[in-house]
Amino acid sequence: MPRCHARSFAVLLLASPFFASPFLASAAHAQASRPVPIPPPSLRGEMLFGLPPEVKLNDQATRLSPATRIRGQSNTLVMSATLSGQTWQVNYTLDPYTGLVQDVWLLTADEAARRWPTTREEATTWSFDPISQSWAKP
Repeated sequence: MPRCHARSFAVLLLASPFFASPFLASAAHAQASRPVPIPPPSLRGEMLFGLPPEVKLNDQATRLSPATRIRGQSNTLVMSATLSGQTWQVNYTLDPYTGLVQDVWLLTADEAARRWPTTREEATTWSFDPISQSWAKP
């Protein structure tokens, strides 16, 4: 008999909105956006990953710096070797001293749909809205 009570208590507990709401909220938050937004100084481009550290950025051969951080669509770190042969829409920053690719963000479809500058000239003339994480032409 005690087993029946324990089962019915567990079912009632799991069906309770007080029990389920923290789990539902965390699942919805995980799909909303990146926990750390992509910084405004980054530029948009298309990157073809070759054998590390070689990449093609906007059809120009370049290299990843030794300290490159590649963040996946869920903002987790991704190793460049796992991306060999793949082409991605990315946001990236360059190392100011060497000109090598420093940081890379692999974009989701929603992020890729947002307007983002592709050149330094565009970045200096457009205005950035940090709330919507998008750029607007003047």
